[in-house]
Amino acid sequence: MKITWYGHSAFKLATDKARILVDPFFTGNPKFPESDRDAVLADVTHIALTHGHGDHLGDTIAIAQQTGATVIANGDLCNWLSAKGVKSLDPGNTGGTVHHDGFSMTWVQAFHSSASVDDDGVAHSLGMPNGLVFHFEGGQSVYHMGDTDIFGDMALIQELHQPQIGLVPIGDRYTMGGAIAALSCTRYFNFDTIIPCHFGTFPGLDQTADSFLAAMDGSDKVKLAEIGVALEF
Repeated sequence: MKITWYGHSAFKLATDKARILVDPFFTGNPKFPESDRDAVLADVTHIALTHGHGDHLGDTIAIAQQTGATVIANGDLCNWLSAKGVKSLDPGNTGGTVHHDGFSMTWVQAFHSSASVDDDGVAHSLGMPNGLVFHFEGGQSVYHMGDTDIFGDMALIQELHQPQIGLVPIGDRYTMGGAIAALSCTRYFNFDTIIPCHFGTFPGLDQTADSFLAAMDGSDKVKLAEIGVALEF
């Protein structure tokens, strides 16, 4: 499996059977390597969404229409996307699991919000925010936390799913900051690899991973991904 970070919370999870974009916030993302867009989209099979904020929903509608990729998202968000013209949708909700070729995905809790304002200025609730747990056939399990604070039931996510790779928001203000994110990783999880995200994108967020790295006390589990460069597992 390969995991590629495109800045903020946007990732590609690639196996021999599936190429999944998670939270494909590309347009307006100052970290996204725009020159790589065609290559990034060339083989996409699925788009998975943690919630409906614009910096996570991102380019979902355009990518789905261009590629025919199946969008996996909570039911409210799928209904909204259907009204926007997205054809291939696989809805679910917190606690549910869907199965696709080579992987399954389970929606778990996240402590955040989820809404979108249409062009007409009308705000739409797009269901509950989620974290996403992926189990890959013959590969490692991946937990994308979405946007969240720490919460005690992370212990249940560990018990139920034993995620091996954590994609963890650390930027503060809208999610956990570095020290709390580190506490969530060390108190509740037994990750083999931790990839921090949701930092350095906009003013107001922590611009570096320094506070997270300091709180992790030099743990070799932490991998700082380079934008657009695949990590292989």
